[in-house]
Parts: sequence; structure tokens; C-alpha cells
Amino acid sequence: MVMGTEWKFEWAKPEEFAKLREESSKAHDEFSQKWRENTEYLENPTVLKQALEEYELLNRKFYHGGEEGYYYWLNQELNEADLQVRAKYNSVVEFIMLEANKLSFFVISLGKISKEKQEEFLKSEELAEYETVLKEVFSKAKYMLSEKEEMIMDLKSMSSQDMWERMVSSLLISETREIDGEEKTYPELLSLMKGKDQELRDKAKVAFEDILEKYSSVAENEINALVENHKVNDMIRGYSREDSARLISDNIDEEFVDSLTSTVSKRFEISHKLYALKAKLMGKEKIGYHERASEVGELNKKFSWEESKELVRKVMGQLDSKFLDIFDNFLEENRIEVFPKKGKRSGAFCVHTSIRLPTYILLNHTGTLDDVTTLAHELGHGINNEMIKEKQNSLYFDTPTATAEVASTFMEDFVLDEILETLNEEEKLSVLVNKLDSDVASIMRQVSAYLFERELHQTYRKEGYLSKDRIGEMFRKHMENYLGESVDCSTVNNWWIYWSHFRSMFYVY
Repeated sequence: MVMGTEWKFEWAKPEEFAKLREESSKAHDEFSQKWRENTEYLENPTVLKQALEEYELLNRKFYHGGEEGYYYWLNQELNEADLQVRAKYNSVVEFIMLEANKLSFFVISLGKISKEKQEEFLKSEELAEYETVLKEVFSKAKYMLSEKEEMIMDLKSMSSQDMWERMVSSLLISETREIDGEEKTYPELLSLMKGKDQELRDKAKVAFEDILEKYSSVAENEINALVENHKVNDMIRGYSREDSARLISDNIDEEFVDSLTSTVSKRFEISHKLYALKAKLMGKEKIGYHERASEVGELNKKFSWEESKELVRKVMGQLDSKFLDIFDNFLEENRIEVFPKKGKRSGAFCVHTSIRLPTYILLNHTGTLDDVTTLAHELGHGINNEMIKEKQNSLYFDTPTATAEVASTFMEDFVLDEILETLNEEEKLSVLVNKLDSDVASIMRQVSAYLFERELHQTYRKEGYLSKDRIGEMFRKHMENYLGESVDCSTVNNWWIYWSHFRSMFYVY
């Protein structure tokens, strides 16, 4: 194992977590007692500013359980089968919800003030720093419940959403399969299906689909439970359609999303042409669904972690010395988890919870070109996160889903440009086709996934419980729509199971 490729948590001191909980409870109780009694913040901009500053400080110090919540969440991602860590994290989540409920009166009360008073606060120079926060509170006010009802909604979310969501993921990631005498982890099987070796791709596909089939009945029950819970939540809050909760939380108009998805789906011939070209380059009439992101052409190069790291370092230095400094801090402080291993979450992510605590990146690096661009992608998120800390207060330490991928795809393109400079014409063709794969996956594939998810929720609300076969038929239809006739989707029906975003309810739009 290459040194410096696993997370370290030097900021976390588990022996002090109990003390931190006491501090959090005391601070939340003091805020609650003070502003329940003094409601002048609902009338006076100066007093509201003071209350918001204190609210921001609580968020800064204790958001998502502070050090304790972050520590156990990160460790849970490293080994989803570790039940002891999961139990500790669940304990933290319960504590977080109880603490948050102490503050719910504040937002609920603000949301209920008159339209005239809302306009006054939004125009106030004193409250300019918090204008966006106030706009969000006012826009969501009609969907807020009473304080006790909000507590119930929060407390039930772990059992009705989080535990179901975690279950299938942990089952899948615990699986391994033997390929040519070598034990391959779940993420490694995904990586093998992107490689140039036809025989290995097909073997990995058979092994991967075997895992999906093994858990298909479990996933059927899971997704029905999640969709039912989402339906109940929407009914209680009064949302007009199944994706309203997501769009409102991101401050996105329904008309905008409908226009986006309609426009993209009308141009699926673009992705059809790509996969027809890809089939031709691979010498086939049709490629398998598992081959849609496979390498083509003559790029046989594997990228070691050291090569990938230095390549991305070079690009960051060329773009901005600050970008390079941030990346070097990630490396020096062991905040990038690099290689796949059994039990570790598949895929990749960049995570931040508190403005005080460091950002972390998780990878499953196997040496492909995609792994290099994935590093650049997640680093783009990381740089964005670290730079937000410099200018924003903790209430703005987040990036809306609708704009979150800008910084990440921005970095990918520059790294690809650097790689292209070193390649011959045949190798460039391979990289550019891979780039088109990525762009289609970011646009056409995501829109197809969103349309599938909408149909899933709408059909469930009309018919009730949906079988895995019915879900698979819907999924296959939407994949075929964007992939076209050059991709064989005959065995695709269970592939919705591994797509974790469907559990996050309309994340994919």
C-alpha cells in the first residue's frame, strides 16, 4: 500500500465526545430559552440580526454533531459492515435531531411573520448578510409544520429513510467475486467493466449482475419503503408533486426543470450517435449496457496513484497557486482515501459538514483514465469547499445541487487537456470518446434517471407496491431511450439497484 493514501482524523478525540455533547446541549438550551422568551426578533431587524448571529455560531460549532458526527460518518464510509461504528453514528444522529428540534421554533416563527414584515427584513441593510437565509425561510414557510410535528418528522427519518438507504449499500459493498483466480471487490468489478479487455469486461458483468440478483428482493422492499415514506412526507407537508421537496430545497422553479428535461430528452439522438460510433470503434453492431463507458481505441496506459497525483498537481499549479496549495494540504494531512477495499463505499465523493472541520475525499483508484479525472472532479469540489470557508458564514457553507458540479467538471476539463498534450492521434481519439461518455453521462443519463425516478414515484402513488420486475421494466425503458439501438439493454433490469442516488430523492435532476 502506498503511504499517505488513507484518511487520518487528528482533529477527532473520541474521549472528548461526551464533553462536546454536554457543551452542545447547553448552548442549544440557552439559545432556546433566550429567544422563546424574547420574540422581539420577529419585529426588529437589529434584534433579528443578533439572533441570527447567535444561530450562525451554534451552526458553526455544532452542525451535524460537530467532531463526533463527522468522525463516525467518515468511518462508516470506510467499512459499511462495521456494526459498532454504525451504532455509534446512529446514536449521534438521534442526538443531532434532538438538538435541532430545540431550534425549530426559531425558523417556524420567522416563517409565520406577515408578508409586509418579510419585505421589511429582506430590504434591511442590517440584515443584508442573511438575506438569502431569510428568503429561503420565507419561501419554505407554507410547508413547515408545528414544532412538535417537525420533531416527529425528524425523529422518524432515521428509521424510515436512512437505515433503509444504508442497508442495500452495505450489502452490495460487502460482496466479492472471483475473476480468473483473483478475488475482486464490488468497486473493482465496476472498474473492470470499463477496461479494454472484452473477456474481463464480460466476466465482471456476470459477477456484478449476480450480486444485484442476490439482493434484488431486498432492494425491492427497500425502494418501496423509501418511496412510500417520501409519499407520506409530501402528503403531510402539502407538496404539489413528487419532486417538489428537492426543487424547493434547491430554490429551483418547476418550470425550469421541466424545460431542461424536456429539451434534453428531445435531443437523445446525440447520445444515440455517440453509442453508434462507440459500437463501430469496438467492432460491434451493439455494445452491452455494461460497456457503455468502456475504453476504446489505443490508450493502454494505466495511471498509478503517484502518476495521477503528480499530473493533477501540475495542472493545479498551472491554474492557480492557491489550488495547488489546497491540494497539497489534502495530501499532507491525509484527507484523500485512495484505494478500493472490501466494505468501503463504492464510487467517489468529496464531503464537508462543518465550516470548522476539514474536507475529505474518497476514491476507489484502480489506475484508469476515469480515476484520474475522478480525482480532478472531487478535488474541484474540495477546492470550492475550502474557498467557501474564507468568505462565507456557516449558514452558507454549502453548494446547491443545481450548481454543485460546476467546479468539479471545470477541473476535469483542464486535466484532460493536459493528458491530451502527451498523446498521439489514436490515443487522443480514445480520450475524447471517453470525454463524450462523461458528458453524456452528466446530461442525458442524469435526465433519463430523473425521468425514471419521476415515473417510479408516480406509478407507486397510483398502484401501490411495485415488484422488482415492474421497477426493472421502467428503468430499462428509460435507459434504452437515451442509449439508443446500439446498446444492448436486455440484462439491465436490476441495474437500478446499485444506483444510490435514487435513494436521495431526485438528486439526479
